[in-house]
Amino acid sequence: MADWAVELKGATKRFGSLVAVDRLDLSLPHGGIIGFLGPNGAGKTTTLRLLLGLYVPDAGTIRVLGREVSRVRRRIGYLPEERGLYRRMRADDAIAYVATLKGLKRSEALKRARELLQRFGLGAFARVRIEGLSKGMAQKVQLMAAVAHDPDFVILDEPFAGLDPVNQSELEDFIRGLARDGKTILFSTHTMEHAERLCSRLVILVRGGKRFDGTLDEARLLLPRRAQIGADGDLGFLAAVEGVARVEPPGESRPYWTIELKQGADGRPLLAACFERGVVPTYFDLAPPSLHEVFVTLVERAS
Repeated sequence: MADWAVELKGATKRFGSLVAVDRLDLSLPHGGIIGFLGPNGAGKTTTLRLLLGLYVPDAGTIRVLGREVSRVRRRIGYLPEERGLYRRMRADDAIAYVATLKGLKRSEALKRARELLQRFGLGAFARVRIEGLSKGMAQKVQLMAAVAHDPDFVILDEPFAGLDPVNQSELEDFIRGLARDGKTILFSTHTMEHAERLCSRLVILVRGGKRFDGTLDEARLLLPRRAQIGADGDLGFLAAVEGVARVEPPGESRPYWTIELKQGADGRPLLAACFERGVVPTYFDLAPPSLHEVFVTLVERAS
């Protein structure tokens, strides 16, 4: 097995004067779910197309599963953001058709399609046309079509778009199941909550370059923590506590005092300072920054 499931070294792609991907270095390990994040125009779609072999880099190298992309296409599964099932095909035929394009024999592809439909609770709908399925069911069928040939590397581009919370949850379980089966999943999304719940690792692109590559905990360490405290009276004295960067009183959209800590401060002295002053908090929360806050900050810093 190659050292990395995906390896890009100095990958660059230009469209005229526009540099869509700018000397991108990226090494993704085998297995797990990797969140692929970035604002519009960050280069995510271009990078995905480079990994699929739809584009050729103008500079740098790209290897997937240890080989050139052209030599491993059948080991890659892809769920595009733009859905493309034939609406008059039956569910099992639609899955099998895509699998045959990846090299499976028709009989094997159909068997695999029906096994997947049964596994994920859609066995009774195997012979129902795509146009007769709910949006959530059709989305699952499209995902099954992307993985029916048992790929080692799976690219999912906005798989939850337009789904209700129940179908989102079921699709999350599907994706976790793929990871348990040892697949490497590159998951492109604009929804930070999905990335927080699903991903073992995150990659954030901005302006065609990598701005972060690591775990969620590592991403949260990029920003200082904030405490929210509810109490009667003025908590302005907390500005003098060691490790405090700023204190903001409650406002129209903030029911509590907000205390921004300096990098690395843990906030425990805040409660001690309150009790020394005889102030008993009615509310105290010391949460790490959200992925959304980290994402917005990285994008703003790169602007």
